[in-house]
Amino acid sequence: MSKLIVPSNKPNERGQVLAITPESAGWEYVGFEVYTLKEGEEKNVSTEENEICVVLLSGRADVKTAEFFWENIGERMSIFEKIPPYSVYVPPGDRLTISANTPLEFALCKAPGRGNCNARLIEPTDVGVEIRGSGNMERFIHNILPEQKEADRLLVVEVFTPGGNWSSYPPHKHDENNLPDESYLEETYYHRVKPENGFMVQRVYTDDRELDETMTVKNGDAVLVPKGYHPVSAPPGYEGYYLNVMAGPVRTWKFKNDPDHEWLMKTKR
Repeated sequence: MSKLIVPSNKPNERGQVLAITPESAGWEYVGFEVYTLKEGEEKNVSTEENEICVVLLSGRADVKTAEFFWENIGERMSIFEKIPPYSVYVPPGDRLTISANTPLEFALCKAPGRGNCNARLIEPTDVGVEIRGSGNMERFIHNILPEQKEADRLLVVEVFTPGGNWSSYPPHKHDENNLPDESYLEETYYHRVKPENGFMVQRVYTDDRELDETMTVKNGDAVLVPKGYHPVSAPPGYEGYYLNVMAGPVRTWKFKNDPDHEWLMKTKR
């Protein structure tokens, strides 16, 4: 298995099924965890030096921070209902308790914070919804925590890719701190597949091909993107979902398209 793939496991005693830390990934900024809880179970989290965006993947929950309490939030019972999720932003130096009111899946998206923002609920109506691309490059976007919304470092988005389509395409990268043209952002892709026995294909490669991996990605796998271009393909008959977490020294998404494929930006397919 590629070192860029982090597979999900059965839930441990804390409900954790996947964990990525800056140390395990070999980078500086992005952390990512996924949990599943049974109805009535709860998870306590101390944010410590991190800001955290809690994304309710499916199910309903009560979420409490040091100052706020949001009761019975969550709407979709399955990721592939494709309605925007409820999320909660929590700053560093805070704490939260997530209590499952139904079977619950949630993600913790993490990055080092500065404490400039307050805890807040991100409702589905706060999430920007858009269609990106056309033809067999079309995909559906939920901008959960884009750069236009307050956070210290985190950028969070989820993407639905129809079967037979390509996503994160034409290939682009954001691995150089070369503003205003390109920003350095580490990134994780958390993949889900419908039906679950399917797979996605993701390639991660650099201009010099020092890194060039093409991976078969299963339901529940996460892919690390430390650098390079990183397109995704959904085979016919299987719908893909991924939750992206990005963070870096400057909170802006400025990317460079692969020059070999940039011509696709000018075509309608």
